[in-house]
Amino acid sequence: ISINVGGFKKKMRSNTLLRFPETRLGKLLSCHSKESILELCDDYDDTKNEFYFDRNPELFPYVLHFYNTGKLHVMGELCVFSFSQEIEYWGINEFFIDSCCSYSYHGRKMEPDQEKWEEQSDQESTTSSFDEILAFYSDASKFDKQPFGNIRRQLWLALDNPGYSVLSRIFSVLSIVVVLGSIVTMCLNSLPDFQIVDSNGNPEEDPRFEIVEHFGIAWFTFELVARFAVAPDFLKFFKHALNLIDLMSILPFYITLIVNLVVESSPTLANLGRVAQVLRLMRIFRILKLARHSTGLRSLGATLKYSYREVGLLLLYLSVGISIFSVVAYTIEKEDNEGLATIPSCWWWATVSMTTVGYGDVVPGSTAGKLTASACILAGILVVVLPITLIFNKFSHFYRRQKQLESAMRSCDFGDGMKEVPSVNLRDYYAYKVKSLMASLTNM
Repeated sequence: ISINVGGFKKKMRSNTLLRFPETRLGKLLSCHSKESILELCDDYDDTKNEFYFDRNPELFPYVLHFYNTGKLHVMGELCVFSFSQEIEYWGINEFFIDSCCSYSYHGRKMEPDQEKWEEQSDQESTTSSFDEILAFYSDASKFDKQPFGNIRRQLWLALDNPGYSVLSRIFSVLSIVVVLGSIVTMCLNSLPDFQIVDSNGNPEEDPRFEIVEHFGIAWFTFELVARFAVAPDFLKFFKHALNLIDLMSILPFYITLIVNLVVESSPTLANLGRVAQVLRLMRIFRILKLARHSTGLRSLGATLKYSYREVGLLLLYLSVGISIFSVVAYTIEKEDNEGLATIPSCWWWATVSMTTVGYGDVVPGSTAGKLTASACILAGILVVVLPITLIFNKFSHFYRRQKQLESAMRSCDFGDGMKEVPSVNLRDYYAYKVKSLMASLTNM
């Protein structure tokens, strides 16, 4: 008989099809009327005795291979869902998938079932960057209805997107230099050679470092105010994590300034001076401002945000191992080792051992204790390695997504129209959305 699958024509022997009479092509041989034939195929040409099937011609060679060998093989680049639907249409059971492909096929097919126990954050972590590209163009279009919209939009693009233009690159480099300079001066101020003590014995900041600090605060304040002034949506401005980091980088200075004024006016509140000293140390968090200029740091932050489940598993595994090995070490070493005479001290030893840090401040002395320590270290290596692959895969995903988003931002020119339409695979995006929808319906 002649088979035509989406333009792919093939002649097949009847005895080959009769080996599998329960399949769709095998049932065609038992049809005795055109009506019964059309129930199994999409069209039939009785003059050529040709059966037409409106199916994917690229997948039909796998069906042909099955009839010739009795085994199904699945290539790695195939979509397992499309392949599953295709063999179901032809009446071929998944049982016939050969052992070399069975494990990989069923493992990939079971991925949606794994999403049943995943949280919403895990689903968001794999969302295509197309959503963020749409959000970016939506924000950029808001300037069209605002006063001085074109000027504010260009300033917004220059301030929020390093690398967008020459101006944005210069602004980004200057911001990085100020951040690093502020961190370096804070570290140098802790050295004895640069410490100054007043007449009352209280430490004071070196005047040179104080000038650098004031310049840095002025720059950070200007930077935050400028971004706020050209933001497309003032209400959503401080919902952005990078803007919150900018705010937290200058708050300690102004709070310290207010505390010092209060202490000078009311000596009874001298204890507040200690609060000011603590706030001064918070300047180290300015290093997080570099995330605005680094794709890697932003990807790391997104990975930690959406990998809390994997991090929780890591902490859970470590907690279980630490609890077990600390009690075992306490039981063995409590009489002969003062460093392991209590369970809390054994917790410290087990934590250092399982994380393979190995300070060596507390070590077991007996043979049984050393064997316990060896088991603790080996278990720690296994426990730490298990979730690392999942976290690394998410980091790779976020890094690629961030690079794609930056490329889309830099290719836009709202003054003269877009220079280049962002490259987005709408088929993959649609397939992901349908997959997420089906997973949600399955959970319901």
